[in-house]
Amino acid sequence: MSDLTTVLEATGALAGAGGLGYAKVRAPRVYWSLVGLPVTWGRFTVTYGATMDVCGLTVRPSGLRAFVVRNVARREVQPVPPKVRRVRGTSTGLRVSLRLPAGLEPTDVAAASERLRHAWGVHSVNVVESKPGVVELRMTGYDVLKRVRMPRRFKAQSMVVPVALRDDGTAFVRDYRKVPHALTLGANQSGKSMYQRNLIAGLAKLPVGLVGIDCKRGVEQSAYAPRLSALATTPEMASELLDVLVAEMESRFDLLSSHGVSDLWALPEKVRPVPLVVLVDEVAELFLTAAKRDEERRDRMVMQMVRLGQMARAIGIYLEVCGQRFGSELGKGATMLRAQLTGRVIHRVNDKQTAEMGLGDVAPEAVFAVTTIAPDRPGVAVAGDSSGGWSRIRTPETSPAQAAAVCREHAHLAPDLPALAPFRPAISAEPTTDDAPSLIKPRPVTD
Repeated sequence: MSDLTTVLEATGALAGAGGLGYAKVRAPRVYWSLVGLPVTWGRFTVTYGATMDVCGLTVRPSGLRAFVVRNVARREVQPVPPKVRRVRGTSTGLRVSLRLPAGLEPTDVAAASERLRHAWGVHSVNVVESKPGVVELRMTGYDVLKRVRMPRRFKAQSMVVPVALRDDGTAFVRDYRKVPHALTLGANQSGKSMYQRNLIAGLAKLPVGLVGIDCKRGVEQSAYAPRLSALATTPEMASELLDVLVAEMESRFDLLSSHGVSDLWALPEKVRPVPLVVLVDEVAELFLTAAKRDEERRDRMVMQMVRLGQMARAIGIYLEVCGQRFGSELGKGATMLRAQLTGRVIHRVNDKQTAEMGLGDVAPEAVFAVTTIAPDRPGVAVAGDSSGGWSRIRTPETSPAQAAAVCREHAHLAPDLPALAPFRPAISAEPTTDDAPSLIKPRPVTD
């Protein structure tokens, strides 16, 4: 009987160990919650003071405190680390709120993030300043970008779209009221199109107008036509559409002036025009010309896009520009336009120069991170903005058929805009299967 009990106990232990090993590979969230979180929390608690000291994140105590410790407590005066205000476990990692002592700043903690990661045995440590003098260490226990699962809880907000997952386990969002214009770059098969699909699928659910410019004869954006208010599929159509958008911008400025306000969102809701998001696929097609006679049209298009980038934020017209490369070699106006696109999402690129084009002017420290993206991880990118902050993100896998289905489902939200009516794509037929894209035929532009 005792032998049988021993065998059963050994079998149970082996099964439990095997289950944990399986969970570590196949269900990392479960393994982290059961094993990783308690172990990391304990390691952090025991080694916190010593770790901060060896990482150079301690300061000499004030004179009064040193006097009290030396003469009242009769103890040796020790360097002071940041004060732990709160420790909270999550399904992906550990969040620690720290109050910084005088003499330390958030950049000091951020510079030591790699040393902290190795000391506490976690996958990554991100430092976020929550308010002056207080930072939050966002530790992730495993590679959350290996298998993307977007957070289930997301508070819906106006003009805010969750697009990807950050490497700290939080959602990366496109907030158009904070970052109105953005540039997305990436080589072929880098996940750039998948990012655009997620963005369009999210925008399709919001009360906004979507304007597509896809000069590759609409091969990318035609499937989203039920939700588009306008679609240009050739450079000639794009030029005319941009002229209409600039005229719309000017009429909206007249509306703001008549109401004595300087921003679209300050208008009364009953007279507020619908926001417009202009989605430009492969922007290089707007710059490149094959004949001398096309250069005048190219220059006009670029000028109109620069005007939209400079002024359209206030009247609710936002630019989403996508391409493989985007620099001065495209021609006059390219650098000026890029300067207006303060949001940057850079996927895997073919050369360092392209990474510098995308992030060198807003987050130089992130350029190296772009060059290390592996080819077998499509959808991984580096997101930065003009504040200098950046983070690694990855887009959840979304097929063209799934994005097209979302656009068909929310086609009733496409606003009726008379100025854009000549560019409204005609939908010739509904798909016969879930996997077949809509059969779209853009309406020709009439004078």
